[in-house]
Amino acid sequence: QHPLFDIDKRNRILIIGQAPGIKAMEKGRCWDDQSGKRLREWLGVTEDIFYNSGLIGIAPMDFYFPGHGKSGDLPPRKTFADKWHSLIIKHCTDVKLIILIGKYAQEYYLKDSRKLNLTRTVEAYKEYLPKYFPIVHPSPRNQIWIKKNPWYQEKVLPDLKEEVSKVLKYKEK
Repeated sequence: QHPLFDIDKRNRILIIGQAPGIKAMEKGRCWDDQSGKRLREWLGVTEDIFYNSGLIGIAPMDFYFPGHGKSGDLPPRKTFADKWHSLIIKHCTDVKLIILIGKYAQEYYLKDSRKLNLTRTVEAYKEYLPKYFPIVHPSPRNQIWIKKNPWYQEKVLPDLKEEVSKVLKYKEK
């Protein structure tokens, strides 16, 4: 199997999540499932813009499916992002926004500026702008979390769409 990531020098937005799931590895494409459909809705972009515009890059914390754990997929390998992510960031010089999906990406990129837990970190998303935008994973399994935290759909998602729209429309002078 080949590594799953999608980066381009033209990327303005970089999406960093945990690692490809088993379905993504089988299809050979990240976010080509229900979670991806929901993510594109949250971002306010079409499938074509997401995959084919060169404006949105995908760089998971690990480029391979890490295997199954007791309650979901195993975490990404700890050393993987250390090896590859700095190279990706250097390559993608036009990136204006990095969307951090879930705990592992937020731990790695936000380090000590993270809050007590993922909920508090996502709730404090404005503190990380304009560079980072932390969100929860768009998995249907997170529906309970979303229902428990109505502020996410009321405030975070509209702001996420707005930030994405601004960055995609941005032109260098």
